[in-house]
Amino acid sequence: MIVAALVVAGLAIGLILARFVRGQIDSRLDAQIVSLVSGLEPGEPLHLSRDLDAPPFDRPGSGWTWQVRRGGAVLRSASLGTRDLAVPSRPAEDGDRPRPADGTGPRGEALILRVLALPDGTVVTASAPRAALNGPLREAGLALAASLVVLGIVLAAAGLLQVRLGLQPLDRLRRDLEAVRAGRRERVPEPQPTEVRPLAAEINALLDQNAAQLAQARTHVANLAHGLKTPLATLNLALSEPGRDPDGRLSHLVGSLDRGVRHHLRRARSAALAGATRIRTDLAGPVADLAGALERLYAEKGVRVTCAVPPGLAAACDRQDLDEMLGNLIDNACTWCAGSVRVSAEGAGSDVVVAIEDDGPGLGPEALAAVAQRGRRLDETVPGHGFGLAITTELAELYGGGLALDRSGMGGLRARLRLPG
Repeated sequence: MIVAALVVAGLAIGLILARFVRGQIDSRLDAQIVSLVSGLEPGEPLHLSRDLDAPPFDRPGSGWTWQVRRGGAVLRSASLGTRDLAVPSRPAEDGDRPRPADGTGPRGEALILRVLALPDGTVVTASAPRAALNGPLREAGLALAASLVVLGIVLAAAGLLQVRLGLQPLDRLRRDLEAVRAGRRERVPEPQPTEVRPLAAEINALLDQNAAQLAQARTHVANLAHGLKTPLATLNLALSEPGRDPDGRLSHLVGSLDRGVRHHLRRARSAALAGATRIRTDLAGPVADLAGALERLYAEKGVRVTCAVPPGLAAACDRQDLDEMLGNLIDNACTWCAGSVRVSAEGAGSDVVVAIEDDGPGLGPEALAAVAQRGRRLDETVPGHGFGLAITTELAELYGGGLALDRSGMGGLRARLRLPG
């Protein structure tokens, strides 16, 4: 649009300049014609009362000429010499007002003519070279084009700057939404420019609605867990009495049912958490709390839990789920260690990795390979590192992370829990 506007402006200014320069030339030629008419002596022969060959009409070949013709008598400017100025046709009489015309000079040059026909048959003509019009227009056009190019660059830069400044509130709003999605904020800040304030208010209303739905969904999940787990525990306790389940098939079915209920309840809780906002939990606090609790629990064994978690490192995970995953892993490490457990954490791109190591016997290569196989339940392959590890793996995968087991530098097992940061 700026280019189109400048092109139209350039054409309009060019036309105005052309009319202005042509008007100046016509005025000069008309003044020469008036001087010629006033200088004509009445009667015959045709002659002037004074010399009217003022510059530039006195320079031969300049194109600035004049001519007075009455019948066969002709008066010429010095610039014409002995040649006649060709007039296209005898114009209609129009008082003392010269008429415009185009013609050709004695040497074939293009001329601008002004012609006045007097009532007595005298025709007075004055001319100027067309270069007197085209030359100034060309120079003015080049200067105008350069000015318009500079103006276009300035306007384009101003437009880009205006758009950039005008969109800054939207960019800040995008960063605020990114912070909300990452869990660093709960709501979009209220102070906003007038133009985006209604949008920010609608976003905050949507976040509030999602938070209310999340709380309601988690309440339903907790109620469902309480309603199903208690009867299953009672049934399992009843089947454990002598003679109630001789072959153990019912207990196995109850255990499978309990695992299925736990699995789907965890999926429901994870789906509730996957809303518009992500909960972020600082790792240092839960790790320190679990380490202190398990050291007291394994005080007779003399277990020492060392923590190396950088302050401020957080995982996009619910605190309850994080406690369950870390609790299972640190509890397993304390169970199988010789006396030392180390918990460390670090950032890995957009994720965080928590490593739990012990100095116990660890797992052999075959056991580690079996654990790595997808679909194999850990409690069916490695006794002692079973259902708790299965729960941890399922929870980590529900959050988009994972669990990997390998050999620790301390001699025992190393469990690497990867969670989104």
